[in-house]
Amino acid sequence: MSSVWRTISALHVNYKKLICLLVVAVSVCHSASAMCPAACICASDIVSCTGKNLSRVPATLFKHTKRLDLSHNRIGILDHDWMPVLLDKLATLIVSHNGITSISTGSFSATPNIKYLDLSSNSLRSLGSPVFQELRVLEILLLYNNHIAHVDSAAFGGIHKLQKLYLSYNSLSQFPIDLYIGKRKLSELVLLDISYNQIQSIPIHYMSLVPARHLSGIYLHGNPFYCDCTLYSMLNFWYLRHFSSVEDFKAEYTCVLRSGSNMNKLPLLHDNYLNCSESTINGSFHAFGFIQEAQLGERLIVPCDTKISDAGTHFVWISPDNQFLEPSKDIEHFRVFLNGSLEIDEVQYEDAGLYSCIAINRKRLLNETIEVRINVSNFTVDRSHSHETFNTAFTTLAACVASIILVLLYLYLTPCPCRCRSKRRKRQPSQSNPHASILTSNPPLDFPADEKKASSGKRVVFLEPVKEPKPGQNGKVRMFPGENIIAESILKTPRTKSESDSMNSVFSDTPFMPSS
Repeated sequence: MSSVWRTISALHVNYKKLICLLVVAVSVCHSASAMCPAACICASDIVSCTGKNLSRVPATLFKHTKRLDLSHNRIGILDHDWMPVLLDKLATLIVSHNGITSISTGSFSATPNIKYLDLSSNSLRSLGSPVFQELRVLEILLLYNNHIAHVDSAAFGGIHKLQKLYLSYNSLSQFPIDLYIGKRKLSELVLLDISYNQIQSIPIHYMSLVPARHLSGIYLHGNPFYCDCTLYSMLNFWYLRHFSSVEDFKAEYTCVLRSGSNMNKLPLLHDNYLNCSESTINGSFHAFGFIQEAQLGERLIVPCDTKISDAGTHFVWISPDNQFLEPSKDIEHFRVFLNGSLEIDEVQYEDAGLYSCIAINRKRLLNETIEVRINVSNFTVDRSHSHETFNTAFTTLAACVASIILVLLYLYLTPCPCRCRSKRRKRQPSQSNPHASILTSNPPLDFPADEKKASSGKRVVFLEPVKEPKPGQNGKVRMFPGENIIAESILKTPRTKSESDSMNSVFSDTPFMPSS
């Protein structure tokens, strides 16, 4: 019996030892997980592992870490398991200077609450879609000093709270306009640094759709722009509105000519160096909404496109006749909304003029004045004038065409009198030959019907002169003995036409001798 008790007490002691060993093991593991990695420096919720030649992230990071610096290492690739620990409290992650060449989808699933992500100074060449979709609360993204030449339109899909994006010192050749328009636009983006890339032109017709609070934070300096008056007008417009992106870097906005071997950089914002026309410059005011066109009697809404977008901003409009228009009161057919937009119901001619919108933020001690010119026209009257102008122009054009057609008809379709002249020339030798027969009984030539009718019943007598008259002729004309009757009958033929239509007989006073 005593042996049984000894066995039970021995087992009880062993169980106690086993429990103690388990407690010690758990405590050791817990202390290990709470230990600062040997290659890092830890300060409360900040962990710095910079410059330690790490190829992988340490697996013993504090779970309550809020800032993690992994810069100047050689991590290389960010895939779905590059972060071995779930860090749901991490807000700032720095992975710059690591030679990172690619980022896979799902790379940030272990760090979903990052607000500040630094991926600068790596070897990224493109951004696929979508690589940042897990970062729903990301506000600042640094991608400068990479080799990025292409950004997919959906690369930043899902990060709708992004406010600042740095893409400077890359190889982009196109402006990422999809960040501002379209279904994937980032509505909270107030700063885009795309300076020192390879962008040569800007889609200005799309830029006019971007609100001023976004435009004021677009940095474009250092790009090899082509010299263009439209680009100059836009940048000069930003400069006049005191956008810091242009004011602070005015000297770094340069351009090169599209043609020619001269590749020297020209100042783009230096006292209208490009000699641009006033119409082009004013066109930018039209494009950006600072000249509004309204039709008589229509409802017009004019936004106060200010760069002050903070809550608590108060708006006041001043009309051309110096009336103060505020959201709290409506005057006649004017109304101001809380967002600063001015509504004019049934626009009249007297509503045209220069309006001023004043945005005031007392909390931040900011204010800005925007001037908008409103032009009023009557579509019906303008259309009638345009129709009259068109009718006048069309009539003039039709008259010119008709004149050209008549000239062509005269030149190419007029009957040529060559045939008649040729026939007349055939008859002239027989009439002028001095040695022709005295009397001919040959049938007449075939003339046209009109000429036959005019010459019917008429005969012509031809007399051949003799060079040397003989004695006894006294210069008289002697006819052949048997031809007196014929000649007399010819001369006595009655005339049916006027004297002007008949052929005159030709006689010669030179005597001639009949042949024997």
